[in-house]
Amino acid sequence: MEPQSDLQSTRPDSRADDYAELRRELVDAVRVLCPHWLASRAEDLVQVALVKIFELRRRSEQERELSAFYLKRVAYSALVDEIRRLERRRESPLENEDGEPLPLASPIPGPERQQASRELGEGIRDCLSGLIRPRKLAVTLYLQGVSAAEAARLLDWELKHTRNLVYRGLGDLRRCLEEKGLQP
Repeated sequence: MEPQSDLQSTRPDSRADDYAELRRELVDAVRVLCPHWLASRAEDLVQVALVKIFELRRRSEQERELSAFYLKRVAYSALVDEIRRLERRRESPLENEDGEPLPLASPIPGPERQQASRELGEGIRDCLSGLIRPRKLAVTLYLQGVSAAEAARLLDWELKHTRNLVYRGLGDLRRCLEEKGLQP
């Protein structure tokens, strides 16, 4: 019985060492891949990459060795996801690189801006009405800030199918708006 208790007591340390090594390798991969303007989110990227790896291990029945190439690909995937998320949300910093606050735009748009926004809104509604129903639903939810995963759940569709509908629907919407002389 004692060998089992010794084995069980050494297992957590082994897992902790494995985790620490995995984390170090991901930190290195993120450091190499991460652009300077995203450096403040490097720790978040490491955490996202770790979650992806743990999800893979949870789904896989066998625990396999993770190569440095694979870890770099996971870090790259996390980085691309973060860049896409930032572009989708169009986040902008409130401070410049020196830490000084940036001047904020007036909360009240001028009359030209209001008219342009109205025209764009009407153009979007008109173009959306021309899309086939599944694309229209997927794009409408996307424009309201709903993620593809959440839209897939709401509409009871497969995630890949929903992403495809959003991608193609946005392309159709862009073309339609360009034909009307409007740019989002």
